[in-house]
Amino acid sequence: MKTFQLEGTPRTDLGKKAAKALRKGNLIPAVLNGGEIVDLPCKQALKAGEKVVEIGNNKGIIVTDFTVSTDAVRKLIYTPEIFAIELTIGEKKVMAVLKDTQFHPVEERILHMDFLEVNENKPVVMEVPVALEGHSEGVKAGGKLSLEMRKLKVKAPYTQIPEKLVINIDNLGLGKTMQVGALHFEGLEIMNAKNAVVCAVKLTRAARGAQAKSGK
Repeated sequence: MKTFQLEGTPRTDLGKKAAKALRKGNLIPAVLNGGEIVDLPCKQALKAGEKVVEIGNNKGIIVTDFTVSTDAVRKLIYTPEIFAIELTIGEKKVMAVLKDTQFHPVEERILHMDFLEVNENKPVVMEVPVALEGHSEGVKAGGKLSLEMRKLKVKAPYTQIPEKLVINIDNLGLGKTMQVGALHFEGLEIMNAKNAVVCAVKLTRAARGAQAKSGK
């Protein structure tokens, strides 16, 4: 995966009113999850923007509230690419991935962003773009190639997740489909349903005519 450098500012003034004021100033409220797990009550000093959220069994997880500018995340969001993010929040520096972006239901404004802290040992689930390569037998026979799933959900440490999942379609025949269960990528666990169709070569009117003639 490519890396993306992003700087944020710790956020201590929380609540809807504060968030609304931030958005008017071209800033986006954000949260970083997946931080350190600590015993409760937490006795360690927290950095600006950090808080402890209880997760049960007298344990808590450190999450960080912060803000980023709309301009800073534009190339992160409005792209089909995925990134490992070198995230700096005040004195805090971590690797992260973008988990969710909430948009205004009518306008194209970003309302909130959720990030997940990652490391080389902890698996993470991400949607990775699909790229088809090769020349399908079915297309050569007059069929039409259809990409049904533009992204697949995979699980692996972020360092093992590629920029895209390349699928060879040379042997995909006319009227045939390729399902998730037929795919394998080293080091990745595919989370989608095995019977989900990734791509297909559909019959066209010309292909049906050719089939009919050959049948005769």
